[in-house]
Amino acid sequence: MTPAPSTAPQRIVGELFFALRTHLGKSGCSVFVAPFDVQLNEDDQYTIVQPDISVFCKEQTIHPNRAIGPADLIVEVLSPSTALKDRNEKFTLYERSNVKEYWLVDPLNHTIEIYGVEDGRYSRRRVFGVDDTLSSFTFPELSIEMKSILQG
Repeated sequence: MTPAPSTAPQRIVGELFFALRTHLGKSGCSVFVAPFDVQLNEDDQYTIVQPDISVFCKEQTIHPNRAIGPADLIVEVLSPSTALKDRNEKFTLYERSNVKEYWLVDPLNHTIEIYGVEDGRYSRRRVFGVDDTLSSFTFPELSIEMKSILQG
């Protein structure tokens, strides 16, 4: 049996889920935490992933057993065993699937990197640290104090 993740990534996922759900839930977006299947491409049942957090603002993407279609936002919390896959394979998959925004949370370096789609590619990038207030490309009214997420 694979051991559960350490407490830092679990706490970060919980804090981010709460912040995203509190803010985006008011606008009708659905926020899901893993394990939740996301089929990124309607025509390809093999493009299923289970991001740490996923946000969907189109109700028609939510189905009884999974979401089908690209997310508005996907969050992955890096760990030593997943960092390479999250930074390379999943980055390319999410970009190709037109996920609007991708957050890479690095608990070791206390940062969140945000990538936003521009002309079909992740060409916009911001990095936030502990003393920053996170802002989103896709949800400009969203702001999250990083101290509450990255310290603990």
